[in-house]
Formats: sequence, C-alpha cells, structure tokens
Amino acid sequence: MSAFADITTGATSTGNRVTNAIAMASRRTGVDFSYLLGQAKIESSLNPTARATTSSATGLYQFIDQSWLAVIDKHGSDYGLGWASDAISQGSNGRYHVADPQLRQQILDLRKHPETASVMAAQHAADNKAYLEQKLGREAEPVDLYLAHFLGVGGASKFLSVHDRAPGATAASLFPAAARANRSIFYDRSGSARSFADIRDRFASKLEKSSGSLGGEVQYAAAALPSGAKTVQPADYVRIETQRLSEQVDVGIRPQPQTARLAYLMLATLGR
Repeated sequence: MSAFADITTGATSTGNRVTNAIAMASRRTGVDFSYLLGQAKIESSLNPTARATTSSATGLYQFIDQSWLAVIDKHGSDYGLGWASDAISQGSNGRYHVADPQLRQQILDLRKHPETASVMAAQHAADNKAYLEQKLGREAEPVDLYLAHFLGVGGASKFLSVHDRAPGATAASLFPAAARANRSIFYDRSGSARSFADIRDRFASKLEKSSGSLGGEVQYAAAALPSGAKTVQPADYVRIETQRLSEQVDVGIRPQPQTARLAYLMLATLGR
C-alpha cells in the first residue's frame, strides 16, 4: 500500500501542498515534523522555488548542487527516482556527475518539487544524525543537524569537534569559503569574527523560535509505517497534483513545469 493513500489535498483538512509534503516526509522517515518545517521556514520561508544569490542553493531546503546529487544518488531509488539515481556517478575526487547536461538539470530541478525536496531533506537529516553521533561520541542535537545541512556533514563534524573543545575560538578562519558566502553568520555587524559557540547558539535560537511557533519541542518521532510503505508510487504524485488542480485549491503555489516532467519520468520507470 502506498503511504500516500490516506493523503488528500483539500485545503480545509490538510493545509497547503508544502505542509503536506513535509508531513509525508516526516511520516515515512521518522524525522520530526516540527524540525523539518522549522528548517524549511529558515531556509526558504517555505518557498519551494527559492534560489540563493551567493551559491547554487535552491528549493525548500536550499540544497546545493553537490549535496542534492549525493542524496538522490543514495536514496532516490527508494522513492521511485531510480531514473535519477542511475544517472548519477561519483568521481575519484568525490564529486557527483551526470553525463547528460539536460538530465542533470532535470535532477537538480527536483529541488523545486516540494514532495521530493522534503523527503530527501528528511533522509539527509537522518543520515547526518547517525554520522555525527558516531564521530562526536554524543547525541546530535537539532542544531547540529542544521549545521550539517549548512556546512555539509563533514564540515559540521569538523565545526562541532572544535566547538566541543574550544567554543570560544573564531570560526571564519577554519571555514573561509563558507564565511565569504555567509558573512553575516561568521561576522557580527562590526566586522568581528564570531566564535564557534556564538554561531551554534544563533542557529539554535533560530530553530527554537521556529519550532516553538509550531507548538512542540524539536525531537525525533518514531516511524509507524507498515512494511514496504516507504516506496513512493509514481501515480501518487500524479493523483495529488491532479486532484489539487481539479479542486483549484489556493495554496499560494502555482503548478511547476517540473512537476509534470517528474510525473512523466516516474511513470516511465514502471515499464523498466
């Protein structure tokens, strides 16, 4: 049975498409809904087509190109995106590639698709939690997961290792590229470099404020899905989008061309 079977798109019962997408991602992965929604609010103000001006970060969760290709390569086939994961290869330098430029762009454009972006963000958070806990020897807190999204899991491990040893040290010199692209995070208004503790505390405050507005503490929820329910059925995306359009639900998001392309490509995989 599809995990989308009991999801409808009526505005009065389930809210808008973005919220529905995040709820579905939470349900199938066990990552807490309030954490995922709070992260999306911080990253993109819940705008699925948001694009950063200083990097390739795009979509609801502002994945950069390489991070997105990595998570699709690892988890795409679990969610009906085998056509995408099969096209991705990793070079000896660790970077991910797609030989066909047009197909590469189609895969990157999935970041603008709320359902795909949400479930990949949830999987990414779960992977990062396991990695950080193994490296740090302690429980990864919600702010640590957000840092893993912001700096990459390797960068977050490096950041948090130094933070745990010397929280008062300044962080910009250890992360020069990130500091150049995100000056307001690594430096205060006077131009002074922020410490590791300052940066982590500021992110924690943002997450707490965001999740607090949702009425719940950030935590991990236990997954309660029947066996086999993790696999996304391509027809579900088609059904959701078709029903949404036929009912003309005003969710403040116009249908994206990528959605139709995604549905077509996902349905095409059924014949393989």
